[in-house]
Formats: sequence, C-alpha cells, structure tokens
Amino acid sequence: MQQTQPELKLHRRRRPFRRGVALLPSLFTVANLGMGWYSIQQACLALQLRDPSLGRQAGHLDAAAKAIGWAILLDGFDGRIARLTNSSSAFGREFDSLADVISFGVAPALLAYIWGIRFLLLPGSQYQPLDHAGQIVCFLFVIACAARLARFNIMSGDAKPSNPGRDERKYFVGMPTPAAAGMSAAVVHFFASRNFQFGQPNTNGLAAIAWLALMLLLSYFMVSTWRFFSFKDINLRRRRTWETVMLIALLFGAIWFFSELVLLGVAVTYTGSAILWRLTYYWRRSRRHPEAA
Repeated sequence: MQQTQPELKLHRRRRPFRRGVALLPSLFTVANLGMGWYSIQQACLALQLRDPSLGRQAGHLDAAAKAIGWAILLDGFDGRIARLTNSSSAFGREFDSLADVISFGVAPALLAYIWGIRFLLLPGSQYQPLDHAGQIVCFLFVIACAARLARFNIMSGDAKPSNPGRDERKYFVGMPTPAAAGMSAAVVHFFASRNFQFGQPNTNGLAAIAWLALMLLLSYFMVSTWRFFSFKDINLRRRRTWETVMLIALLFGAIWFFSELVLLGVAVTYTGSAILWRLTYYWRRSRRHPEAA
C-alpha cells in the first residue's frame, strides 16, 4: 500500500530520532572506556613516584580505583538504556565487550600489581620472586576477564551452569567482570584513601601474598560456573514505594560520605553471596544424595 504524503513526512522525521537513540548506549560505553583509560593513566603516574613514604602515590591509586567504580556504573547504564530503548545491536555488544576488557581487565590488573606488589621492590629487596608471581597472577586476571566476556557473548540463552538451582532465579554463569574489578578496586580504595589513615601502597610481604591469593580467586570465579546474582529481574518501570526511594537515597548518601567502607562491604557481600550459594547447593545435594557426598 502506497503511503500518503503526511505519512512519509512523519516517517522521515522519526529516522534521525531512532538513529540518535541507538547512539546512547555506545556513548555510555565510550565513557566506560574513558574511565578505564584514566585508571591506567593514574596507576602509571603513581608508579613514577618511587618513594612510598611520601604517600603521594595514594592519591593517584585512589583515583584509579574510583575510575573503575565509575566505569562499573556506566557499564550498567549502557545495557539498561539499550534494553529500555530497544536499541540493542551486535555492534554494541561487541564494542561493550572490548571496552570491558580494558576497564575491567587491564585497568584493575595493573592497579592490583602496582598497589599490592610493585612498591615492595626496594633496593636490595628479597621480594623479587613475589614480583614475578604478581605479574603472572595479574596477567591471569586479564586472561580470565577476556575469557569470561567471550563466553558470555557466545553462550546461548538456555545454557546453565553445573549447579543451576531454581529456574526462576536470575544469575550470571561465572563472576561478572565488573564485579571482579569492583572487588579489587574497593580494596585499593579502602587502603589508599587518606580518610582511613592508610594512604600508601602495600609494603608488607604477607599482605602481598594474601592480595595475590584474592586476585587468583577472582580470576577463578570469572571462568568458573559459579552462580552470581545478575539483578536483571529488577524492573525500573515498575512503581516503587516511598520506603524504597528513601532506602536508595540512604545508600547513595552512605556511599558519598563513607565510600571506603560501604563499597568494600558491598563487594565483599556480593562475592560472599556466591560462595554461600555454592556451599548451600552442596549441602542440600549431600542431604538428598548421601552417596554422592
């Protein structure tokens, strides 16, 4: 059926608007990538200041950790906006994954190495083997991040982990890369912030070993089949009560004034929930099938 003249004009007017809406998720992805680049830049600036006793490295390292936090927030927005505006595309999905490798793979790995390991290497230091281990572990973190994103892109919608649990639960298969990056950044933000009187990179050998163990654990979580909450079932269009709005406002206020404690608590709770979920699964299976246990 041939379109009338007013219908053609209306169709032409809608085209630029639809193209502009499709750009919105990509703009948030670009901002996410920019935060990753800024985090790498700040970590490198901290590395140039060789004397940790001055405490000037803490400002750069804290800024690098905060940049990763902003990248996590922007990464959450681009997917939500793409779904709300119905502008998801294969290009946007691949572009977002490439940006995530930088922001949630390279940037936190470099920050973890510089903050936790690099300042142990003083003249005549005995921590040279620990430095080599730190380089390997942080590189494994980058590999796990890239592998996690690649698996997420090719995984079909009906794919489930080995411990699926209830079908109605919404979860990720493996730890999301923003969560792994957020856990490492939250620790650095807590110890590098001057508000809690730490304010310098790590110079303790035992703490460095524990730090590498945490990075190795996060790398394993990303490539594992452990379940992590996805929060995709949260409907932003649904009306909320005033109590919910006040709780959200309280959370933002707590992050604004006590970001070191609140963000670290959120990261530990999210990671610990997956561990608790897994242990509960094994416990229930052992009760149902004692021979399997």
